[in-house]
Amino acid sequence: MNKIFLIGRLTRDPELRYTGSNTPVATFSLAVNRNFSNQNGEREADFINIVVWRKQAENVKNYLSQGSQVAIEGRLQTRTYDDNNGQKRYITEVIADNVEFLGSKNSSNHSNSTNTTATNNAGPTPYDFGSSPQTKGTDVDSNPFADFGSSIEISDDELPF
Repeated sequence: MNKIFLIGRLTRDPELRYTGSNTPVATFSLAVNRNFSNQNGEREADFINIVVWRKQAENVKNYLSQGSQVAIEGRLQTRTYDDNNGQKRYITEVIADNVEFLGSKNSSNHSNSTNTTATNNAGPTPYDFGSSPQTKGTDVDSNPFADFGSSIEISDDELPF
């Protein structure tokens, strides 16, 4: 079984590219803290390369930036290539099946950060609004976690099941 779960922060803004068949692919590096301290009492981190495909890649590019915290579910992949000197090089990276947005670098100190999930599954994402709402704080392109100024209350009596 090849399954990886990581929680960390982006070390740089995601890079979005398109394959020859116009398939979106995003790459970024994730800093993941280790569970223990070194001999000096400092916590160290591992820096792990992440690859995300299709609509999820576009969501990552549009809504995440350096410092954003995410949870990654995916698989480990190792690939090889020959460099300019003919040397064989190995690259190990995580191919993300699911990226959960845990918060931005600005919300890292707030306990009530909003969780949003983007997956490779077909269908609309939480950001497919079509048209912009006409209320305060509607700049979804710059802040997908914006407060739109009104709350919705749902009781169990209103659920169909």
